[in-house]
Amino acid sequence: METKDIILELRTKKGLSQDALAEKVHVTRQAVSRWENGDTIPNTETLKLLSKLFDVSINTLLGSPQKLICQCCGMPLEDSNISKEIDGFFNEEYCKWCYADGEYMYHNMDDLIDVCVEHMANETFSSEQVRTYMRDLLPKLNYWNQYKNLDGAEKFEEFKKQLIDEINALHIEGMPKVEKLNALVGGYINLEYRLPNGKYIKFLDDGATYLGNQLECEFGGDRCFGIAANMDFLLVCTYEANGANPELVVYKKR
Repeated sequence: METKDIILELRTKKGLSQDALAEKVHVTRQAVSRWENGDTIPNTETLKLLSKLFDVSINTLLGSPQKLICQCCGMPLEDSNISKEIDGFFNEEYCKWCYADGEYMYHNMDDLIDVCVEHMANETFSSEQVRTYMRDLLPKLNYWNQYKNLDGAEKFEEFKKQLIDEINALHIEGMPKVEKLNALVGGYINLEYRLPNGKYIKFLDDGATYLGNQLECEFGGDRCFGIAANMDFLLVCTYEANGANPELVVYKKR
């Protein structure tokens, strides 16, 4: 169906006249008439209002020209499973399970893979096959694509091993040997550190994805080591419960 037919059908199903629809989305009746005649299509802001009013995605209003997939887990997106912002507008980047009420639900790639394995594995698609497939797919999606130039799961695992070797080579006193790195979203681990001059600074990008982990100090006590790394740098810090009182230990360019 074309946009003109979709708007006409949705308006009719909702029992709205052209005048009533025009009032709800702040345009003239003549504008609605032109949409339904196929003379014009609504602008971006009006499409957003129509999307919220009719509870369908903008992609649907435009005749579904794109094959949408969740940019966090790769699930095909339909109007029934597309996420929404707190204000009710559709967010056509994610499914409702990966992004809900304005919050990203997954900060750790391995946690997401575990969930996908649980729900996708069956008699014809084994757990290990699902795990391999997701490890290859996720780094290519926008939410995780800090590592999009790594070609597939094997290269991604090789890169993680390289980072682990570099971090362990720092020989930081009290920090256990790093065995594993998880893909973590910056906003989840972006602590603020106090510099010697008294100023505070954050080193990470809330929207970027890093490889990191949390490790208990070998000397005991309440502080943990936090690790964050990517293609450009290694960062090691310590902090108390819930990231309180963070202190930067190492920030090293690669």
